[in-house]
Amino acid sequence: MAHSERTIPNSSALTGWYKSGYSDGHQAECLEVARGHTHVPVRDSKAVTGPAVLFSLDGWTAFLTAVKKGQLVHGQ
Repeated sequence: MAHSERTIPNSSALTGWYKSGYSDGHQAECLEVARGHTHVPVRDSKAVTGPAVLFSLDGWTAFLTAVKKGQLVHGQ
């Protein structure tokens, strides 16, 4: 994956990764988020050396709000 201002090719270069407390570790679709960075890095928990997508704080907050309100439909 090419580096852009919205991705990091190797997410293992960042620190502070964590999974949601709702994740029991047996789910195939887990994401990790890293704390302590200017943007909010998000990666696939199964690909720790894979890419991370960077969200602005406003973008990440909007995404979480939409998830909590059930505004995202699976498969769209």
